[in-house]
Amino acid sequence: MTIQYKHINRRDWIKTTGAVALGTLLNRTVFGATTKSRPTILLVSGWQDVNIGDIAHTPGLLHVLETFLPEANIVLWKKSGYNVEVAKIYSNYFPKVKVLYGDVNKQKEIDNPEIYKAFDKSDILIHGSGPLLVAADHLAAWIHHTGKPFGVFGVTLQNPSMYHQEILKKASFIYTRETLSIQHLKKAGIEGPRIQFVPDATFFCNIKDDSKAEAFLEANHLEDKKFICVIPRLRYTPYHLIYLSNDWSDEKIRTVEEINEKYKETDHAKLREAMIRWVRETGNKILVCPEMTYAVDIMDELLIDPLPDDIKPFVVKRGYWLTGEAASVYAKAHSVLSFECHSPILALHNVTPAFYLRQPEDSIKGQMYYDLGYDDWVFEIMDTEGKLIADRLMEVYNNYEEARAVVINSNNRIRKIYEQSVKTLGL
Repeated sequence: MTIQYKHINRRDWIKTTGAVALGTLLNRTVFGATTKSRPTILLVSGWQDVNIGDIAHTPGLLHVLETFLPEANIVLWKKSGYNVEVAKIYSNYFPKVKVLYGDVNKQKEIDNPEIYKAFDKSDILIHGSGPLLVAADHLAAWIHHTGKPFGVFGVTLQNPSMYHQEILKKASFIYTRETLSIQHLKKAGIEGPRIQFVPDATFFCNIKDDSKAEAFLEANHLEDKKFICVIPRLRYTPYHLIYLSNDWSDEKIRTVEEINEKYKETDHAKLREAMIRWVRETGNKILVCPEMTYAVDIMDELLIDPLPDDIKPFVVKRGYWLTGEAASVYAKAHSVLSFECHSPILALHNVTPAFYLRQPEDSIKGQMYYDLGYDDWVFEIMDTEGKLIADRLMEVYNNYEEARAVVINSNNRIRKIYEQSVKTLGL
């Protein structure tokens, strides 16, 4: 398999000299060492701002690049548009990074001329971590206008569409955030040494908001390492209730609502069993908190109201928050138990043990936990009883330093993977 070209012109010359035939990629580097002392990377990321996990992808990858490629200039092309609170994250933590906003139309044209300038100056485009090739149109525009190298970093690629496959075939590197995606790519005829497992960039998200967290914890008498966090989730995220412009059909909405209704009680009853055991055996508190905005509306129904009367006084509830405050609170928690995938990652990065209660509808991304050695802390919810979750929580409680050592070892491994993945770029 070789890279495809439109025609021989300046753009194709850049592509020919800047990349290698796909079959020989990643022998030492993706592109071969550049002569530039300060290469420029255009990062497209930032999928949505109603989810602290999706927010975390971007600072996580920015932190990876700034840590292991400090000489690079980085420009962020944020896909989901401007959000004042998220913009503060970028300016506070990554003041050297220029942030651009702009949409791509069906003709692969962009509505912000600053992005075309970034195209000219950038040596490579990187698609940030996410659930799929979220910015496929952005990559297609890059291919159309530049022909320069591009790749994806920490992305789940489950059953990629034909459109996505054609883009991925032209990529100079593909870093999947779990190993199952590599099998899905192989089925699509996309394979080779350019494809590697590199964890979701959220595992390197370094943003925190200690002042907000400390104020909240103090106000609610939540003591350091003496409370657990629990995060609910419906089987399917009800995007039709979150985005007014959502284009779901009536049939899809009905299916989503029926499945959510069918499983919401049986799923969360298993988590409540661990909550009850925690309070009765430790006398410590519980913080019920959200990863997504909609979760605030289901906390009482699914996790708090059904609890026995002797447990409810130990429960504190938090409204929607941003990634920094959540990460700071998770760092102070004893453990995090979550139906959502990314709150445990934020906790683990801060050396707090975390359980992922995995629902089968939540894609193959949960494989990343197995890939990183967290088999004992992943619970396939259809095959798990509440007692097992509670037992494992108390095992962590009784052997806490051993549990933290597991996290530290995994974090060290992740850091090495990130370091090697950036070196492979050859920039």
